[in-house]
Amino acid sequence: MFRKRELRSGEKKEDGELTPVPATTDLGELRRAASTCRGCPLYLNATQTVFGEGGSEADVVFVGEQPGDLEDQAGKPFVGPAGRILDQALDAAGIDRSACYVTNAVKHFKWKPVGKRRIHEKPNAREIEACRPWLRAELRSLSPDILVCLGATAVRAAFGKNLPVLKNRGRWMPSLLGAKTTITVHPSSILRAIDPASKEKAYAEFVADLNAVAKALRRKPTKPV
Repeated sequence: MFRKRELRSGEKKEDGELTPVPATTDLGELRRAASTCRGCPLYLNATQTVFGEGGSEADVVFVGEQPGDLEDQAGKPFVGPAGRILDQALDAAGIDRSACYVTNAVKHFKWKPVGKRRIHEKPNAREIEACRPWLRAELRSLSPDILVCLGATAVRAAFGKNLPVLKNRGRWMPSLLGAKTTITVHPSSILRAIDPASKEKAYAEFVADLNAVAKALRRKPTKPV
């Protein structure tokens, strides 16, 4: 049986109690502060906050939807099946994941019980808005050249509205979170392909989008010494 996480001593249970985002560029301080966020009810059923991870001088930030079951348990983003697809595609495009920063638009796992499994549920607009200050803070700390939205929830967080992913994928556009933003699918959508041929096609298109990101990174002006 699934149970809600017990509140720690001194914690408040009121939904919508926004935790102030520290005015710091230190990712460690931001991660610690985000662990106490109560801006929406998702923290009640999540194991922990899953903050972003990666190089502190990353030129590119990949934003996904939310942690999955494995990420919720590990406390790290993109360590499950979708993360393995992302790693494989980054490698194919010649992008070093260790030099990137990966995070999610929503920092808590939203799920529903199905038997003994915890099944992903899509975050709603309120939950995305509640988490945007933390995403902004991550980006403020990193000042990346490129922001890559992986899927519809990341698009909503970056642009403040819904944009069709397939219609806009691969385009460079300014967003609320970055002057050079591009859109592609979430790697989990590749896992949901209905047959091997569809999966191969979806993966190839995903790699093509990442190739465009790699090309833009290679064109980045060299910073003066």
